[in-house]
Amino acid sequence: MQARSALFDLYGDYLRPRGGRAPVAALVRLLAPLGIAAPAVRTAVSRMVRQGWLHPLRLSTGPGYLLTPKAARRLDDAAARIYRTGGTGWDGTFDLIVAQPPTQRGDRTRLAANLAFLGYGALGESSWVATRATDEAAGLLDEAGLRYQRFTARHSAGTAGATSLVHQAWDLDELAGAYRRFVADLRTVVEPIGPHSADEDAYAARFRLVHAFRTFLFRDPGLPAELLPRRWPGAAAAAFFDREAARLRPAADRYVQQCLELVARTRPPERAGGPEPAVPAPAAVPAGPGGWRGGR
Repeated sequence: MQARSALFDLYGDYLRPRGGRAPVAALVRLLAPLGIAAPAVRTAVSRMVRQGWLHPLRLSTGPGYLLTPKAARRLDDAAARIYRTGGTGWDGTFDLIVAQPPTQRGDRTRLAANLAFLGYGALGESSWVATRATDEAAGLLDEAGLRYQRFTARHSAGTAGATSLVHQAWDLDELAGAYRRFVADLRTVVEPIGPHSADEDAYAARFRLVHAFRTFLFRDPGLPAELLPRRWPGAAAAAFFDREAARLRPAADRYVQQCLELVARTRPPERAGGPEPAVPAPAAVPAGPGGWRGGR
């Protein structure tokens, strides 16, 4: 588990509902049960600041970091997909993007990964398709400086043609196998955790569960049921995730709160001139299932 990816999980699943901020000492403490050392945490934090995901600030407990508005929007969108709090209906249309691909291979790879995260599959080097439109796609293409055209399309062959298009854009057989492996692998992580397990163990197990499930945001476009095979393994995997994430949530929350309170009790002495002024918390939005904020 990479420190940067774990920090996204930590902020999205635990710190966003608590104001989207934390002292760096708490970040280090909360990632330690995952085997991530303090230097890796600090390096990842610095990188996320440079990339515009975190903003440094001084808290009463010491140096800390706050989610930027861009990061908050990304985490809210991810939460809505992970916990499936958004609408699931499909009107039969596709969002079709035809863009001039970047000239550099690294830029092409990065663009494809970012579009995949937003639910787009490639039909070729210059065409991407999704079953739902997202405003973030336009911003992504504009930021990359690419010329593109965008269409709302409906397959002339109806559902049969749309299903054929889906199989062209995504490898559903590979995705189905990944969902089966997810359940098999993570069952061995979460099932040993019971009522008498330590809160830290429950937190670590749940963190690994969420981290593993979050990777499907980059692979699963969230297709409507009518375009998926019967007995789709993703449905069983989602049910398994929902059940175990909810079961482990109370103990995981207790551990997070204990770590935050411990850091607060051991805060450094105030600097001359008194404590640093508090920075206002971001505007609250309704909490979604599992603790991630579901609104924008």
